[in-house]
Amino acid sequence: MTTIRKTATMEKNMGQVDRALRAIIGIIVIVLGVVYQNWLGAIGLIPLLTASIGFCPLYKLLGIKTCSEC
Repeated sequence: MTTIRKTATMEKNMGQVDRALRAIIGIIVIVLGVVYQNWLGAIGLIPLLTASIGFCPLYKLLGIKTCSEC
């Protein structure tokens, strides 16, 4: 018996402008966390990570794509 598995794909759903803004915001939040010695700066890793891979799980759930070629 053959089992077919459906795998979740992380196809890009973010455009270049969206990715750039997320990267800038992520860096700013991280820097502010370091300057003010606050652990909340770690939250800046989330937009930085999503910008680097070009995929936003929330966009996937909402069916949003900000890139023109995907």
